[in-house]
Amino acid sequence: MAYWLLRSEPDVFGWDDLVRDGATEWDGVRNYTARNFLKEMKPGDEAFFYHSNKQKAVVARMRITRAWQPDGADGQWASVRVEPGEALKRPVTLAEIKASKPLAAMEMLRQSRLSVTPVRAGEWQAILALADTPA
Repeated sequence: MAYWLLRSEPDVFGWDDLVRDGATEWDGVRNYTARNFLKEMKPGDEAFFYHSNKQKAVVARMRITRAWQPDGADGQWASVRVEPGEALKRPVTLAEIKASKPLAAMEMLRQSRLSVTPVRAGEWQAILALADTPA
């Protein structure tokens, strides 16, 4: 199983929207690197839902339920199907992620403009641990 981080602006499509809908097609990604990450996803992989722009925090876990399929009129892009997992006990902010030594090499920090990035197993556990501790 692989781990991922998917970003969305909460006022466009947030965690509450995903919970309400029960699942969604994660589409509309128009960056080649992010598209290639979507193509690597497999059913059963897990992803963090990250609220970008205003909140800037990891808020929940999602499951990838279908591998990539072509997206866009020309089919050169990719989308995957996701379902909600569970909300974190508390959001883990971007500031906390930047301040955490175990998270210093996270791809989301290195490639900060990408809406889709991989997460290493140790980073996944570190974010879950931060979510379990008081802010």
